[in-house]
Amino acid sequence: MLIDRRRVAGALAGAAASTASCTWFKPKQARKNILFIMADDHSAKYLGCYGNTFIKTPHLDRLALEGARFENAFCTNSLCAPGRASILTGVYSHVHGVRGNSEAKDALEYMKPGISTFPQLLQQAGYRTGIVGKWHLTDSPKGFDYSCVLPGQGVYIDPVFHENGEAKQFDGHVTDVTTDLALKFLAGSSEKPWCLLYQHKAPHRPFQPPARLAKRFDGFEIPYPETFDDDYGDRKIAREAADMRIEVSLAKDYPGMPATLSPPERKRWLFQRFAKDYCAGIEAIDENLGRVLKYLDNHNLTEETLIIYTSDNGFFVGEHGWYDKRFMYEPSMRIPLIVRWPTAPKARLPEQLAANIDIAPTILDYAGVTASEEVQGKSLRRIVHGGQQTLWRHAVYYAYYENSWALHGKDASALSDPAFRFFTPHRIGPHRGVRTETHKLIHYYTDRGYYELFDLRKDPHELNNLYGRREEANLAADMRFLLQQTREFYGDTG
Repeated sequence: MLIDRRRVAGALAGAAASTASCTWFKPKQARKNILFIMADDHSAKYLGCYGNTFIKTPHLDRLALEGARFENAFCTNSLCAPGRASILTGVYSHVHGVRGNSEAKDALEYMKPGISTFPQLLQQAGYRTGIVGKWHLTDSPKGFDYSCVLPGQGVYIDPVFHENGEAKQFDGHVTDVTTDLALKFLAGSSEKPWCLLYQHKAPHRPFQPPARLAKRFDGFEIPYPETFDDDYGDRKIAREAADMRIEVSLAKDYPGMPATLSPPERKRWLFQRFAKDYCAGIEAIDENLGRVLKYLDNHNLTEETLIIYTSDNGFFVGEHGWYDKRFMYEPSMRIPLIVRWPTAPKARLPEQLAANIDIAPTILDYAGVTASEEVQGKSLRRIVHGGQQTLWRHAVYYAYYENSWALHGKDASALSDPAFRFFTPHRIGPHRGVRTETHKLIHYYTDRGYYELFDLRKDPHELNNLYGRREEANLAADMRFLLQQTREFYGDTG
């Protein structure tokens, strides 16, 4: 189906109107508490409520049964720091200023001065605010009455946290410790409504679950994804992304691999080790969530609390033979998103295209706090409650920038120079694109303007690049038009 170009401008204008007035709910009763839970690198495929049959996530499944599980939720830049900044602010990377992970000493990226976060706005509105767990932003936490966060990536065993800025070491596994800190915050809550950001390091690499779950999947073979042995066909950037491949980059994480294995056997051996640890790490998150939900139940807080669960980005768990994220392909772009509001309809499965920039305005909407003017996301509250949302997006815009800082000061002709290649350690260059309900266009703009176009209905695994095919010329032109218009709408024109 081709895009009606006349409808694009109208849809974007409608989205602008809806965004500008995202706070439509003003509570007549006391404000609810807010529990925002985020994992790191949690693929939506690895949750029981999203259809996984071998991972056990009863507490997350409970939230889905008692709330809304979004079928089509996406991050807008599949990388830890940018994803976290977009969730906090409700805006894209080019607006908040955090485009990459900022771990190189000469490429530190801070949020632009003056950008508001939802915890700051809630704190100003009278909420008691806290954050525990992974932070992973160059900026120090702001807008929190209490913060106890990991420095950088942190470690899994006996981690150091910065409690209100002071370094302090804790014994145990980081998932358990983060939950202990969450319960400490909840126990200390005053009469004010509270907002707690409960953010896990797991299941981020190195994949290290608690000792009690280390053998959880022994004797079980994790199913291999359909694209595990992808040959990358006509997708040249995917073919060049060697560092994403399990057999290339994960061998040093699992030094006990038998030397007699053939190359395909080594790849499968490594996949089983990392995937089992990955799944056990997720189950540890779920176990600990059970502790928090029990506390809410026992203290009559469950029906007084908005709960949201998500991940900072998606993750490749063997799809295309890869691990990690970054690409705009579905496993990397798609995120779990569960929203539980006490009085909303149960077990809803919204199909609207949601994005991580929608989380901040959603939380503020429920709290009755007006969002900042710069917010680009849209409140999901009407959708959670089963109402009609006529002014909703028809496409999600995605932009991955890491290492694009190297373009600064370069002449435009440099983009066509084969020697001018910018790759992260995972061999992926900057790219942007749009994803509609049925199609996806990706533009690798530092790589001679290379495009990929996928029909997600016929090709959900994104194996067949339609771009450049004569019979798809009109579709390609329409998708380029949509990308151009969407970039202009969001102001990403650099």
